[in-house]
Amino acid sequence: MKRTKKKKSPVAAFCSALGTVLLTVLILACIPLTLPKAFGFQMYTVISGSMEPAIPTGSLVYVRHEEPDTIVKDDVIAFYSNNADGSIITHRVVSNSPAMGQFITKGDANEEKDMNPIPYNNYIGKVKLSVPVVGGIAQAATGTAGKIAAASIIGLAVILEIVAAMLDRRDDEDE
Repeated sequence: MKRTKKKKSPVAAFCSALGTVLLTVLILACIPLTLPKAFGFQMYTVISGSMEPAIPTGSLVYVRHEEPDTIVKDDVIAFYSNNADGSIITHRVVSNSPAMGQFITKGDANEEKDMNPIPYNNYIGKVKLSVPVVGGIAQAATGTAGKIAAASIIGLAVILEIVAAMLDRRDDEDE
């Protein structure tokens, strides 16, 4: 006896499609936060306006290590501050002194260059790309609330798929 595939009920099809869409959106949202790491990039969120307008507050910057002596004037780099908190700063290079092993940097929005030279051992890498707004989203997504939201989306998608399967089974039994 030949078995024919039955058409899903509209509600089952909707539940299944919605679950698939939710998972697809979640995966697509995670790609810009995970895939670049496979290519040697580190990502940082810009939290001050010192590089505006070139790099607005809330931008996500993609940084890749390049040898410090290859960095030239006007390159934008990320580095650990000399402060005790070791915060990460993104500023433009005013000069690079390989003989001294240090950079002089300046934020675009700042009138003066940075007070202290940046030693090569504080250097993280060169900014290759900045994407406005995405940094704030990335911070929210990687925080506790973002992880709870992602887990909730996955849970909802699984529930929708289970409901769709149950509706299909019920429709099969009714026939």
